[in-house]
Amino acid sequence: MKITEFFDRNEKTFSFEFFPPKDEISAVDFGINVGQLLKLDPSFVSVTYGAGGSTQERTFALVDYLQNKIGLTTMAHYTCVNATHDKVISDIGHLKTIGIENLMLLRGDPPKGKADSFNKDSSFQHASDLIPLARSLHPFSIGAAAYPEKHPEAQTLKEDLEHLLLKYEAGADFLLTQLFFDNEAYYKYVTLARNKGINCRIIPGIIPITSYKQIQKFTAMTGAYVPTALADKIKTYADNPEKIYQTGLDFAIKQCIELLEWGAPGIHFYTLNKSRATIEIYETLPKSLKS
Repeated sequence: MKITEFFDRNEKTFSFEFFPPKDEISAVDFGINVGQLLKLDPSFVSVTYGAGGSTQERTFALVDYLQNKIGLTTMAHYTCVNATHDKVISDIGHLKTIGIENLMLLRGDPPKGKADSFNKDSSFQHASDLIPLARSLHPFSIGAAAYPEKHPEAQTLKEDLEHLLLKYEAGADFLLTQLFFDNEAYYKYVTLARNKGINCRIIPGIIPITSYKQIQKFTAMTGAYVPTALADKIKTYADNPEKIYQTGLDFAIKQCIELLEWGAPGIHFYTLNKSRATIEIYETLPKSLKS
């Protein structure tokens, strides 16, 4: 099933993002957590593609499993790193062959210490380069990334929106945002995008803060602003994991409710391959906001 079919029916989407387990123990935990999340009947799930395509084989195996063995509408991530014309055609052809109808096309991040992974002679430098080729190979539903607080490498929000427009004009059907904690940034971003003629769905990506270490990790990784009140409260509970968990959970629930009340077309949950927080958030949302 294509993700855009939900849009055609004017339905909100609630989706989960996973990454391929790295070993047997992680695979067991992953199976348990996926089993729990399946009870929520997600609109779709997505599977990430590690830095430099480091998890490509496992990503492809996992999307095959989720799509064809579990029966979930599944989206495969795919990036420009180390991409060549022949490799892209081969990889996307393989995804088509195993029945994948949905792609999340990204520039991607090179492995640490390998900034030259973007071949300067390659025609694939940005997601907007991948999108037209993928669309020419099959009528996929195609998602791309959006950054409400701008991409860390963009000099300004205006510059970031210019890149967003390129992805939209290249053929992106919908956009999933990077995680954020300040809803005002999302509201402003969507308004600015609409003013530029970007009229597809911009689905907010949400993750609850469930540990003290996550704050530094999230801000360093994405540049996401953590509201001072939330950061201070979590710092107060630095030695109390359950208090931190509940604080992050309560904030995420409030954040999701406000987003949906504002008119967000659904929520994309960054699960970190865990189920507890995502289940509690989703089950707390009023039914009236899910339809």
